[in-house]
Order: sequence, then C-alpha cells, then structure tokens
Amino acid sequence: MLTQTITPTYFIIDFDSTFTKVEGLDELASIALAGHSDRVRIVEQIRDLTEKGMNGEMSFSEGLRRRIELLSANRQHIEVLVELLRTKVSDSFQRNKRFLSEQVDHIYIISSGFKEFIVPIVTELGIREDHVYANEFRFDAEGTIIGIDESNVLSTDGGKIKLLRTLSLPGDVYVIGDGYTDYELRESGLANRFYAFTENVQRPRVVKVADHVAASLDEFLYHNRLNRSQSYPKSRIKVLLLENVHPVAVQAFEEEGFKVEFVKGALDEDELCERIRDVSIIGIRSKTQITKKVLENANRLMAIGAFCIGTNQIDLKTATERGVAVFNAPYSNTRSVVELAIGEMIMLIRNIVPKSNMMHTGGWDKSAVGSFEVRGKKLGLVGYGNIGTQLSVVAEALGMEVYFYDVVDKLAIGNARKVRSLDDLLQLADVVSMHVDGRKENTNLIGKREFELMKNGVIFMNLARGHVVDIQALAEAVKSGKVAGAGVDVFPKEPKTNDEAFESELCGLNNVILSPHIGGSTEEAQVNIGYFVPGKLLEYINNGSTYASVNFPEVQLPKLGDSHRLLHIHANVPGVLAKLNSIFAKNNINITGQYLKTNETIGYVIVDIARDYSEEFIKELKEIEGTIRFRMLY
Repeated sequence: MLTQTITPTYFIIDFDSTFTKVEGLDELASIALAGHSDRVRIVEQIRDLTEKGMNGEMSFSEGLRRRIELLSANRQHIEVLVELLRTKVSDSFQRNKRFLSEQVDHIYIISSGFKEFIVPIVTELGIREDHVYANEFRFDAEGTIIGIDESNVLSTDGGKIKLLRTLSLPGDVYVIGDGYTDYELRESGLANRFYAFTENVQRPRVVKVADHVAASLDEFLYHNRLNRSQSYPKSRIKVLLLENVHPVAVQAFEEEGFKVEFVKGALDEDELCERIRDVSIIGIRSKTQITKKVLENANRLMAIGAFCIGTNQIDLKTATERGVAVFNAPYSNTRSVVELAIGEMIMLIRNIVPKSNMMHTGGWDKSAVGSFEVRGKKLGLVGYGNIGTQLSVVAEALGMEVYFYDVVDKLAIGNARKVRSLDDLLQLADVVSMHVDGRKENTNLIGKREFELMKNGVIFMNLARGHVVDIQALAEAVKSGKVAGAGVDVFPKEPKTNDEAFESELCGLNNVILSPHIGGSTEEAQVNIGYFVPGKLLEYINNGSTYASVNFPEVQLPKLGDSHRLLHIHANVPGVLAKLNSIFAKNNINITGQYLKTNETIGYVIVDIARDYSEEFIKELKEIEGTIRFRMLY
C-alpha cells in the first residue's frame, strides 16, 4: 500500500520593515546620534543607503559598510533600540501569534539586520532563536560598535542566497519580505514563491518582480489557507467614501487596514455603477443616489453608510433584498440643524437680512417696522422627530409656544402641543418649520394651497428635504407678502459639487435666507458623524452586529471569542432555520451561541461554533434555498 507524503512548507521572513514597521539600523542611528549637531544629515544619509540597498540599486555589502561607518553607537543604544522595537512589531504579526507558534519549526528569520536587536524581538513572539540568521556587530572593550562580523555570510553580496543554500530545506519555501534581496531568493530558484510585504513600505521595483503582493501577514495567510486571526484580510475590503465626508471617517477605515478611496463630490448613476464594482462599503451623504441599478452593479457590496440623517436617497428595499445593511446618523447633527433653524428664525422675524443688504450698498434703515421678538410667537413644527423635538425644547426656552404635527403618534416634550392635522398647524403658526423625512409621499407636501392656509406675514423655514416644498409656490408667496421671510437650506435640485452654479426662483427675493444644504455642516456635527457611521459599519463588518441599522433586523452581538461566527442572511420564508439546524446536527457541529432576528423581508441568523468543521459543511450552508448572503468571522 502506497502512502502519500506531504511536502512541508518553510517560511522565510525578513525582519526590518516586515516583522517590524521600521528599519532597525536607521532607528539605531537616530538613537545614537541624539544631540549630535549633524544628526539629521547623518541619519538621512544612512536611510538613503538603506533604501538603495533594499531597492537593489547598490551593492549590499558596500551599503552596509558605509552605514556602519556613519554609525556611532554602543550596547546601551542597542538596549534602547530593543525597547523601541517592542512597540514597532507589525500589526499583522502581532495579530497572528498563533500562526507563528504553530509553525515554529518551519519559520526562519533571515535578515541583513543584526542579531543583537532582532533576537530579543522575534523570540518574544515564539520564533526559535536557532532559526534566526542575521549579521552581528563587533564591539570594543567599552561596548562601542567598531564593525561587523565579516565572516558572517550575510554581510556579503548575495548573502541570503548563500545562507538559504546551506540550510537545504526539504520542502517548499515561501519568502516574505520588503526588499530586493528577499526577491533574489526566489530568483535564485531556492524559493518557490516571493511575497512582497507592503504593510509598512512599498517599493515599486520589489512589487513589480513579486509573485504576489501581501499587504499584511493576514493576506499571506489567507492566500495560502493558513491559520490566521482574521477570516479575511482587511486589505481586500475596498471602501468608497463620497461627498467629502469628514477625514476622521477615512482614518477610521484606514486604521482597520481597509483600502479607502475618497471622492469629494457626488457621482451620478452611471459613474457610480462603474465605481461601485468590487466595493464592499460605500459612504455617502444626501446627494448620491443609491438606486436599484447601482445596487445591481455592486457585486461585493456589504454595507452602506449614510453620513447624514435621511436615507431616502437609498433604495432600501433593493438593498435589503440583496443583503446589504444600511446605517445612518440619526442624532449626530441634530444640534447643528436646530441652531441654524433658531438663528434663521430670529434673523427673519427681525427682518435683519434686507437691512443688512441695504447697509452693504450704503443705505440706512433704522426702523422697528416689520421687526418682532420671537417670545410669545407660535412655532409650528411639521415633523416631530429627533430635530423637531430638540428644536421644540430650545424654542420653548426662548418663550415661544410650540405646536407640532406628525403622522406618527409622538409624545410631546415640555409644553409642546400636538394638533390634529397639518391644516390646523398651518393656520395657527406664526413660524412654520419643516422637519419631515424624504419619503416620496412627502413630495410637495407644502404647495400653493398650504401657503394660502398660513397666516399673512408668516415666517417659513425648510431645513428638511428639498422636494417637500413647491419652490415656485414659495417664491410666489414671498413676492405677494404672504410669507414675510423664508429660510431654505435644501432644494429639489442641488449642485453636485461646489464648482457647479446654483439656480432657484428664490434667488434675489427680499428677506429670504438661502444656505447650501449646510444645516448639519458644522465641524462638531461632521466629526460626530465621522466617528458614528464608521463605528456602526465596522461593528457590522468585524462583528456582525446590526444595531441601529435602518433596514436589517437589529442584533447587538457579543464580542467574538475563540469561536468562529457564521452570518447567514436569507429570505424570510418558513423552514430556513430548521434546515440550518439540520446541517449543524448532521455535521456534529458544536454550537457555542446562536442568534436570530427577522423582519418582513429577511432573516438574519448568527451562529458561533467551535473551530472544528469541514469545507463541505460550509458549502451546505451556502447552498440552502433562500440564502442571500453568507460570511464567516473569526
């Protein structure tokens, strides 16, 4: 009987800029030359020599010799360097200590750096000291570095090749490194594959000749189906952020290791259909329309983040049917909108805008005619959601009587009073302020008829959605004097970018404040949104939690422990859970946690299981009838 022999795989890992984020010798120079009058120039010269050597632009041995000549260091400096390097281990190596320990007999560190600072670092992560090959310093009696051990093969040109040849490893050899000398191991025929490691530095010449590019150790492990801390390499997750969202959002995704593309303006449907391919997460504000056509072109989309309150710009029905979770920021900018509404209301009721405009042209109108206090006036809120309720509280503090109308039964805050109909509200209010959502039914909610119902000299404000007010009807009401002043922040048609011209029937009208959809555009609000929305998206991507999603069943999940988490999104039809449990039982799967939530469209099942399972088991889960999306986390 013949037995199959499994060929072992050996992993050759570089140290500088691979295992750690920095070049050890460069950092040693920076430490040793602290206080030196020419420190900056010398350190820069050493780094330049390092780069040339790593890129294969000069003889390695010559570059090493010249760097040592410039160095003025001793053992104490090396001790300081080791402490620094402990904080500079590459993030993906820190995450994957389990791989390092499991493969301890097959991992070798081969570096042109120096054992004195390499061994203390790599052994702390489980690497065998006898598997570390690197140069060694020579010291004088006082411990000052006076040179290197020139008998060490790694101090010579082609040293890594010579060393690997002497090791004569009996199996496949994979090399992970950032420098040209690492690639030369593959070029020599001694290694089967070379992975250009780009987590810390990307050298174009090295990337060009690599068999594969690994943006992290996670990606290398994923490519080779090896044990890893992440179910997928985050560098494969592409994030598209549109409409100039706050930089903290970009930072949040980049710190997670995601690949981020940032676009200042909005994109039209055709542009978005092209750009959204291979995107896993998209972030938008209010101008970008995520239509059914866009979603049909989103082959890898998992989640949408609306960096605003409203989500009417997103086809939520199609997103849900395709298993795409949607998150927004329902509270993050409410204060900013409320403050703008209060400010505009006072400016309008005091008739400040025309007086200010007159003064800019040399006029002077010191008169109280047409100017009033807000105290004692009736504020009518159309919509009593997050913004409406907060505006209600602030307006009441100013001495106003607050009335509101909402299609949903809402509990009044403070002394605010609910009226029975929109018509009733419009007839009693001195100030009408719009705070409804963007659903289609609200299109032209306020038109010619509604303006006619209002008091003569009413103040009207719309900081909600552009299409909820008939702009032409508003313009006519202002011209006739029916509306004494208007504040409008949103419009049916808005420029996509700051470079496009704005046109409206409201331009040039007396006592009308126009603002370019900036109700929520304060630094504070945008920072809050920039943290909140990515936080929810990352919770969903990394953990599976859907708390605060606007279209998915809401599930707040515990942190993932030592289990693997299966996320199964399916059409809400009878029998799916029974089929799932049947497959678990058939494959003797040990379930450590199970969660289920449904809405009218989809079901969301989350199951934490022990690590021992087969690929066939996963295949069965994916093939359950009604499955929309399946993914795994660990």
